Amino acid sequence: MKKTTKVLALLCAVVLLVGLMAACGAPAANSPTPPAGDATTPPADATTPASSDLPTIVWWQIGTQPQNLEAGVAKINEYIADKIGAKLEIKVAGWGDYDTKSNTIVNTGEAFDILFVNNTNYNRFNMVGAFADITDLVQSDAPNLYSFIPEKVWDGTRIGGKIYAVPTYKDSSLTQYYVWDDQYVQKYNIDITKIKTLQDLDKPLRDIKAGEGKSFYPMPLGKADGFNGLVNDYDDMTLGFKPIGVKINDPSKKVVSVFEQPEMMENLKLLHSWYNDGIINSDAPTLDDTPKTRAFFSAQAFPGAEVNYQINEGVEKYVMQDIFGPMYTTSTIQGSMNAISANSQHKTECIKFLELANTDPQLRNMLAYGIEGENWKTVSDNVIERINDVWTLPAYSQASFFTMASVSPNPPDQWDAVKALNERADASVILGFVLDVSSLTTEVANCNAVFDKYKFELLTGASDPETTVPKMIAELKAAGMDTIMTEAQKQVDAFGQ
Repeated sequence: MKKTTKVLALLCAVVLLVGLMAACGAPAANSPTPPAGDATTPPADATTPASSDLPTIVWWQIGTQPQNLEAGVAKINEYIADKIGAKLEIKVAGWGDYDTKSNTIVNTGEAFDILFVNNTNYNRFNMVGAFADITDLVQSDAPNLYSFIPEKVWDGTRIGGKIYAVPTYKDSSLTQYYVWDDQYVQKYNIDITKIKTLQDLDKPLRDIKAGEGKSFYPMPLGKADGFNGLVNDYDDMTLGFKPIGVKINDPSKKVVSVFEQPEMMENLKLLHSWYNDGIINSDAPTLDDTPKTRAFFSAQAFPGAEVNYQINEGVEKYVMQDIFGPMYTTSTIQGSMNAISANSQHKTECIKFLELANTDPQLRNMLAYGIEGENWKTVSDNVIERINDVWTLPAYSQASFFTMASVSPNPPDQWDAVKALNERADASVILGFVLDVSSLTTEVANCNAVFDKYKFELLTGASDPETTVPKMIAELKAAGMDTIMTEAQKQVDAFGQ
């Protein structure tokens, strides 16, 4: 769930949660398999058009462009040409550039066929007519894709009852974990099973700080996310704006000012005390990249993600404890999707490609891991091993997890465990609700600008919430927050009636 794009680029492990959020190989034991013939290239036909004659699907993705992208896509095109009657061109915009690039693509009318989107831009781009209505197309031309993704997940993508994007069915419900470097767990005798809240964290973090010394930060943070998961209790109505939300289990579905809620203020005060006492690094509100080798952090994740964190962070052993969820909200489902351009000349080929990407294990592995034998190798039926980290496309943004093998040393049934999380997930009281901001564009823009002034210091604990929050709220109200909340409440009340 990004959570934010980068948050999800955290689920999803932040980069390997992002980069693993795909596993590759043969289908997992209980994973849906494509219909007979889908995973096997049919015999060449004399009438099959040459590759140069096939239409090209331009697919914009987020992430770091692989060094061997051209060679990897060539392999993919050899595999898909006869299956969908088209070839693929992958274009990549970097993590820090994607928001700007996707805005430019949509606002200038730049040609594309498929665009990665999430809860921060999906509704906004759809409002200007950027995406094709695929409600009927996905059922008529990609029935295996439609049946593969649960109806609840499709419902989370709907706008006005219509489907405008294919969700990447993965850890589509949100589960929050506290992640610990096991050496400190053992050294300070920490029972992680009993730590579920920020208040529970206070003693172990202070024990680590006291034992490791002044220059050691038990919970280093960066400005991008601050303390991850701080507002999990609130459904943001797909607004992507933390100061407004509906508590996920509130039967009255009341739209509230999140940072003015008593429990939120207490959490912010505790975060501020950690900053003052050196548990959080002093440069957190200005630091672009979160430090590695962290003793502790909070993340949206899934079973087995600790292995990826170990690789990314350079830590020998991480242990995790779930502390929230699993929980479905519209935003968690919309955290990763692929939308077809309303102006695409190849909509049928696009939906067939997305069907294949989600249901064909061989293609799924190629997209997630690159070239077999060069970037990865098969260990067993359900497990692959990465040979190198050259293929840097994040698998979470591409397609489902559930047609991928796990990455060694993760267990073969890793993705079955993730799927089980989804199956037992609770749902927000407003699951499926998407706030229509068409009459609120000025207020939303102004309020986002205000929050941008305060969020880094507030969410890293650098500022005193007892002075910062009232000041921020006053500016948000002047920018139109009350107008947004009034309209949001009106729409929420009408939702489901």
